[in-house]
Amino acid sequence: DHIFEKVNPEMEKLGYECKCLGGGKIEHNSKDKKIRVFGLSTGYGKADHSVTVEILKKEYTDYEISWSDDKK
Repeated sequence: DHIFEKVNPEMEKLGYECKCLGGGKIEHNSKDKKIRVFGLSTGYGKADHSVTVEILKKEYTDYEISWSDDKK
């Protein structure tokens, strides 16, 4: 919730209404060009990591990107 709580007021100033649908962690290994999405937020629960991966794939086209329900 740290990121959402920081970004939400700025988004509202721009006229957006935001809602956090869940959370997790992102592990970025730029050397090996790998990204792993996993975990959950204690306050918001688990995000749909498959959606996060699809968004990341658009920007990191040459990376291996995966997700799991693992907590660590």
